[in-house]
Amino acid sequence: MTDLPKNALSDVPVSNGDIVPLSEAVKVWARVAALSFGGPAGQIAVMHRIVVDEKRWVGEHRFLHALNYCMLLPGPEAHQLAIYIGWLLNKTKGGMIAGLLFVLPGFISILALSYIYVLFGDVTAIEGMFFGLKCAVLAVVIQAVFRIGGRALKNRTMVAIAAAAFMAIFFLHVPFPLIIIAAGIIGYFGGRAGIPAFKVGGGHKSGSGKILEDRDSALGEDIPHHAQPNLAWSLETSGVLAALWLLPVAALLITLGPDNVFSKIGVFFSQMAVVTFGGAYAVLAYVAQAAVEGFGWLRPGEMLDGLGMAETTPGPLIMVTQFVGFLAGFRDPGSLSPLMAATLGAVLTTWVTFLPSFLWIFAGAPFIEKMRGNVALGGAMSAITAAVVGVILNLTVWFGLHVLFAKVRQVSFGSWTMDVPVVTSINLPSLVLTIFAALAIFRVRMSVIVTLLSSAALGVAWTVLVK
Repeated sequence: MTDLPKNALSDVPVSNGDIVPLSEAVKVWARVAALSFGGPAGQIAVMHRIVVDEKRWVGEHRFLHALNYCMLLPGPEAHQLAIYIGWLLNKTKGGMIAGLLFVLPGFISILALSYIYVLFGDVTAIEGMFFGLKCAVLAVVIQAVFRIGGRALKNRTMVAIAAAAFMAIFFLHVPFPLIIIAAGIIGYFGGRAGIPAFKVGGGHKSGSGKILEDRDSALGEDIPHHAQPNLAWSLETSGVLAALWLLPVAALLITLGPDNVFSKIGVFFSQMAVVTFGGAYAVLAYVAQAAVEGFGWLRPGEMLDGLGMAETTPGPLIMVTQFVGFLAGFRDPGSLSPLMAATLGAVLTTWVTFLPSFLWIFAGAPFIEKMRGNVALGGAMSAITAAVVGVILNLTVWFGLHVLFAKVRQVSFGSWTMDVPVVTSINLPSLVLTIFAALAIFRVRMSVIVTLLSSAALGVAWTVLVK
């Protein structure tokens, strides 16, 4: 074994095969988690600033290489990136600590807000707060369309894929997973054929100025001993994680039956963890379509309330799924009390949503070097990202219809159907507040968190004055 690297900020050697002291890593990951607001772009920026620029633990190219791998995976890329870097620096325990700390603050915050929501949601101030958040969230999702679209739609082929994805989900109601699978297949063969349109472009930008070279970081250029490809370790670790993920779901199906709400939660969000590529907003489109229209666990406005919670608390945006599971349990408690069933629903949802991220990283990260420069996989990712733009556009239209109009009706054109608003049912206060939020984001360049808080305050003021 080669000599272990030293902490970039200290001359004291690190023992036990860790690249940095584990106690220091725990503090850093707790800090990253506490500051991780604003969706995956903001979370990745915070992680980069602390781990690369400030602590100098990981070099720029290594950080971006890890991010590119995480972008190929289903699930929350920022959460997976934290697990990946934590694993590189402090082995399996480091990945577990980084991943758990990244989720914990958001889980606690949204659970507390969920209790307030079901217990005091009809209080004027609380009602007004969520009214304001709905309008701001609509503006935030519109921003996501422009931000992701600007990065993904670099040529006419990618625009065509995005348009096809939008039409498939909006008019034909094609399930989200099928759209992503189709886009991935097209991109894979397009990349493999060497078609320029499918060449991977940018990604998350980490900023400008002098970058930290890998050789100057604590991790260095070489692969750590514990991160070398080890099929036995990968299979053993993956087997344990897969059992922790799937055995509870199987137990629910066997003991409670497939029609029980907890069985449905376990199965649905496990499926989501496998097929949701493209980031949080793509996940939301899939969850909204199924949880609102399929299962009837919550109403469209409540989905927006949950997204408002996730936008204003630390952690991954798909923590909104926890709110969905909470309401599902609350409204179908069976023999349990509603709050007990809701709490169990939230815990189960979080478990099956985030545990697979650990599985994907520990199973594949040791073999990541073999994926470097793979043009076929790069083409698949480009096409999937383009399709996600169309899916998010569908989510934007869906949110807009239910935020700005009290009534929506469905019209048919042969085999095509679409939702259209009843124009006379427009909600003028919602329209005004949405315009305010859009101007704040697009013209004033106000941060997402400040926009959300400002809109929530205006929503409270409006509701109190009206009532």
